Amino acid sequence: MNLLHLLLLSSALAISSVAQAEIFKRVDSEGHVTYSSAPIKGGKKLHLEPLPTMVPTAAPPPSGRNSEFRVDGATQNRRDDTRRKILEDELATEQKALDDSREKLKDAQDSPEVSKGPNGQTFRNVAKYEEKVNAARDDVKAHETNVQALKTELTNLK
Repeated sequence: MNLLHLLLLSSALAISSVAQAEIFKRVDSEGHVTYSSAPIKGGKKLHLEPLPTMVPTAAPPPSGRNSEFRVDGATQNRRDDTRRKILEDELATEQKALDDSREKLKDAQDSPEVSKGPNGQTFRNVAKYEEKVNAARDDVKAHETNVQALKTELTNLK
């Protein structure tokens, strides 16, 4: 037996021993579970069923004739036109919502929160005012982000 055969045999044995590794489990007095591939004090060897294996399926031939997923140019153009129309409609709706939210922000900024005390004296509720203005700002920012995303999507269309 030459050196190459001996090397191949020893590596095959090493690989098979790794594939047949033993697993040990220990549960301590506090309920902590420990798993190990080496024997551990107080641990029990687990007898596990081998994992199922699957044979890889053959890849389809690279013939380029996979017509199940291909459509003709006219159909694709109709789909693209429909997508563009949907995106344009969404952009118009989102732009209107942005304009409305900007109006609400302006109204929120122009109308401070005021409450009256028991003696008729008025007080400004700064925390409530800031909460209302910040919510309106967040709404404006969300609509601006949506408008920008829709514009980007429309730009990326062919």
